[in-house]
Amino acid sequence: MPTIETDEHKSLREAVAALGKRHGRTFDRETLWAEAAKLGYLGVNLPEAYGGGGGGIAELSIVLEELGAAGCPLLMMVVSPAICGTVIARFGTEAQKQEWLPALADGTRTMAFGITEPDAGSNSHRITTTAHRDGADWLLTGRKVFISGVDIADATLIVGRTEDSRTGRLKPCLFIVPRDAEGFTRRQIDMELQAAEKQFELTLDDVRLPAEALVGDEDAGLLQLFAGLNPERIMTAAFAIGMGRYALSQAITYARDRTVWNTPIGAHQAIAHPLAQAHIDLELARLMMQKAAHLYDAGDDVAAGEAANMAKYAAGEACVKAVDQAVHTLGGNGLTREFGLASLITAARVARIAPVSREMILNYVSHQTLGLPKSY
Repeated sequence: MPTIETDEHKSLREAVAALGKRHGRTFDRETLWAEAAKLGYLGVNLPEAYGGGGGGIAELSIVLEELGAAGCPLLMMVVSPAICGTVIARFGTEAQKQEWLPALADGTRTMAFGITEPDAGSNSHRITTTAHRDGADWLLTGRKVFISGVDIADATLIVGRTEDSRTGRLKPCLFIVPRDAEGFTRRQIDMELQAAEKQFELTLDDVRLPAEALVGDEDAGLLQLFAGLNPERIMTAAFAIGMGRYALSQAITYARDRTVWNTPIGAHQAIAHPLAQAHIDLELARLMMQKAAHLYDAGDDVAAGEAANMAKYAAGEACVKAVDQAVHTLGGNGLTREFGLASLITAARVARIAPVSREMILNYVSHQTLGLPKSY
């Protein structure tokens, strides 16, 4: 895989960085979303035939990272174009592609993603949201929790399970559920983390869906699911790296300018070395993220799964450390609204626990990579 970015990637990074700089930390989500869409950034990973940029997750991760580094990340980029757009582009019917991909690319429509359940946790095999046929339709019943942006999304891509007619076992399937579908209700979760994108608990009470709401092959199972989950992990890594870079840049500027005893505090190794370590950790996480994106875009889903998990783990750890060190560098100023770092203390934790916890990633690596036995 390439370890040096292409000229096209460098140009994309510079252009998005300029956009992010114009909006900054106090950005308006709707305005930035619309401008990013107009410039072609939201759909950079989607096929050109459907209004996208013809790139991949490598390009989309650059967009999200640079917006994050400017202090204005767009969380729904992880969900709408990366997860939902990718799944529909790879497995959707021609009608689904025509209906959704151009609108996702130009930002006029968004889609949320619902997989997490109150009782399933990290165990996707225990998902209880089920779908059964009723004539030509599907009836979908279940609950989801911690689903981002449902209130602003036109539809939600719901992970449910259907019964295999041959074995009787339940298998995962994906359904497009319109926001106004009868029986589909949402309740906002009261979060201490303040973000533009709200979190919701969803209830699906015999939601009737037409046959064409099913995305892809009913028998494809986990293949289709992980086609969305690997980009989710890569994009979460981009989100975390961007956030860590923003925090680090604030600390570096402060350490250069803040003078005590006639010396900038950044001249002291107790300040300089931890910031240097944070920078190194972020750069290493970015390399793994780039590897994961390259493997995914090349169609190597198995290798991409391992790399995407590693990238998400490394980025989450690097982000938390960078934010913590940035706040520590600023001292009391690090907790003021003026510098915009205090809110990142909570936000940085998200990269450690979502969309999958670091412990589950360590489980994945120990089992899948190292071949160690499972304890569960």
